Amino acid sequence: MRMLRSLLAAGGLLAGSALLAAESYQERADRFLSLVNASYQALTTVDGEAQWAAVTDVSPAHDAGYEAAHKAYAAFNGNPALIKEARELLTHRAELREITWRQLDRVLLNAAEGPMTNPPLVAARIAAETAQASVLNSFEFKLKGRKVTANDIDNLLQSSTDLAERRAVWEASKESGRALKPGLIKLRDLRNGVAQEMGFNDYFALQVAGYQMSTDEMLKLNEEFMRVLRPLYLQLHTWVKYKLAAKYGQPVPKRIPAHWINNRWSQEWDGLVEAADLTPFFKDRTPEFIIKSAEQFYTGIGFKPLPASFWTKSDLYPVPAGDPRKKNTHASCWHVNLDDDVRSLMSIEANPWWFSTAHHELGHGFYFLSYSRPEVPPLLRTGANPAFHEGMGELIALASSQAPYLKSVGVLPADFKADDNAFLLSAALAPGVPFIYWSSGVMTHWEADIYAHKLPPSEWNARWWQYVRDFQGIEPPADRGEEFCDPATKTHINDTPCYYYSYAIAQVIKYQLNDYIAKNFLHQPPQSCNYAHNRQAGEFLQRIMAKGATEDWRKVLKDATGEELSTRAMVEYYAPLMQWLEKENAGRPIGWE
Repeated sequence: MRMLRSLLAAGGLLAGSALLAAESYQERADRFLSLVNASYQALTTVDGEAQWAAVTDVSPAHDAGYEAAHKAYAAFNGNPALIKEARELLTHRAELREITWRQLDRVLLNAAEGPMTNPPLVAARIAAETAQASVLNSFEFKLKGRKVTANDIDNLLQSSTDLAERRAVWEASKESGRALKPGLIKLRDLRNGVAQEMGFNDYFALQVAGYQMSTDEMLKLNEEFMRVLRPLYLQLHTWVKYKLAAKYGQPVPKRIPAHWINNRWSQEWDGLVEAADLTPFFKDRTPEFIIKSAEQFYTGIGFKPLPASFWTKSDLYPVPAGDPRKKNTHASCWHVNLDDDVRSLMSIEANPWWFSTAHHELGHGFYFLSYSRPEVPPLLRTGANPAFHEGMGELIALASSQAPYLKSVGVLPADFKADDNAFLLSAALAPGVPFIYWSSGVMTHWEADIYAHKLPPSEWNARWWQYVRDFQGIEPPADRGEEFCDPATKTHINDTPCYYYSYAIAQVIKYQLNDYIAKNFLHQPPQSCNYAHNRQAGEFLQRIMAKGATEDWRKVLKDATGEELSTRAMVEYYAPLMQWLEKENAGRPIGWE
């Protein structure tokens, strides 16, 4: 960019060795990063506004606006002058403050998403991602020839007991994959191409670099999660398939048919524990109650209220029937200007799932606001790693689902007698343990295969279902050929690729944080505790959030909890349930082999 080159020249960064010799590398880096941070924040804001318009009101005009804004954003981040200067400064890492070299590392990671050493490649990627997002956001699901929404599909899977209807609904939910496969094939190669421009083997390797890990290290970490939790997962799988077989009047299968489960991807197995079913307690509630309750959780433990702009700029509720506007249906929270413009995209309805989701999404929002302070430069206004962001949201989703908290805020009546084992079983099923085998297993390994191992598109769906069978013990109601692309029905495969291991790591972190809070501040069992109005818990979380990405994520976790990343807390959380499951499953064949 001409503007960038002039800024660098004005700042002396391209002025020659005489000037450079008169200053330290720290001073040189400070001047460079002052310019970069200011431009980065400004372009992030423009890019965020354009993308927000494109996902909340899908139209060719908004798609074009986002494509143009993102090209400018990529042209800045990937500018060869930035790359050259950051690399030069990092050869003197030992002479720089930690917060300085962390920013420089971030400059290079940002550049790898759109390196302008190859402008046609970057432009092609942006155009392809814009087109893919448009297909994803505007796709119309049909059931028996009638248009249905994603919420309609989810509600039918929650309520229907007719297996023929469930299969039709499940198959309808997979139709978007057909439309998305051609774009995903193109994007796989374009994403790998931009990563390779910056010296990474592939796009998966670029993404895991944010954890300072290699592809093999990330895969091994996720395989270790599954190894440790496998005895519990097999017990849950066995209990669930017997429960579902009885519900539908069918023989007990080895693997669970996918359309038997209430979730489109079988990533969580809710709706099976009647004693922990909160649905009746939301029938007289409103969507507004859901989102306000979520905010009150955070303000109750000491966070400042959301800014007024959150309520005017967010898109929180479903598009009204008959309204032609189309929007992305995946819940998300946005940090548009890397400062105080925080907003959320949801389609809230008054039910337990949205109650939990709203608490999760606002976790991102309060995290954004916590590190938006002068001590954290814009380049480092993100989580200690991506999993920390997801982990905070998941932690509050867990805390807001526990009976003592629900009673204290009036969702459950004061005289409600909670079945502790039922609530523990419900937490284990959704998202709990099955989610690990979906995220660490299916999603992480399939994306590693297509990006790192270059799996041919003619094998994509077969490999997907191989992993679903092997990792999850789930199978489709009928064979799914390569005319389908069932992985592409998952939003993240299209617009947040090579990220899903972050959700698995977040699950592990969530239990570690909850374990520490329950034992040190609440003095209550981790499985049944109440965060409401506990300022110590809030201060603990804010200390972690306020750091942003200024410190190594391993140090942040160790300083906060006293231990490294570990499934210990998760295993201990479900230890009482494991004993119960072993009694329930006595005499039953365990697993699906």
